[in-house]
Amino acid sequence: MFDTKQLVWTRQPRAFSMEEGRIEIITEPHTDLWQRTYYHFRNDNAPVLQMRTREKFFSFVVKTEFFSEHRFDQCGVVVYLDSENWIKGSIEYENGQFQHLGSVVTNHGYSDWATTAIDAGIRSMWYRLSRREDDFCIECSTDGEVFSQMRVCHLWEAQDEIAFGIYACSPEESSFRAVFTHMDVTECKWLAHDGQQPDAE
Repeated sequence: MFDTKQLVWTRQPRAFSMEEGRIEIITEPHTDLWQRTYYHFRNDNAPVLQMRTREKFFSFVVKTEFFSEHRFDQCGVVVYLDSENWIKGSIEYENGQFQHLGSVVTNHGYSDWATTAIDAGIRSMWYRLSRREDDFCIECSTDGEVFSQMRVCHLWEAQDEIAFGIYACSPEESSFRAVFTHMDVTECKWLAHDGQQPDAE
């Protein structure tokens, strides 16, 4: 069973609860993670709850539930190394019609954002974050059984020990409750590629 006592806060929120198998975060206004690209601002104040590992091949699974109808509110999975090197995957609320299911990869202080639109009524999502050395895969699922790829990416500074876990934030003047359950760390479910062979070094 996943041991929540292994998790350590980066920027602990004022309101949260932790028990075996369940974590709840109440977000605070004007909290976010983003670096520079397009918007030219730098936000690095979202609460992040992670465990550390040197394991080069693993998968982390979590079910998220979030109760918000305010623009940009979000919660999901994260690999946060420092303010300029991190990955996050989440649903970000937009309006009454749609939300952004997406991911951000930040390398050396510059973020990108890849999204797809999903129905605004979706309030729960499973994520599976997998590591293969310094490459990562983020997947999502509505039932915790069948996962679909959201993102394959490289994190330049993920050379040895990393930290991974969960986050939640409210970039505007809002606050909401995010609930995380069904957390587990397993062998790497992102299997080695069986197609084109890598180029010779």
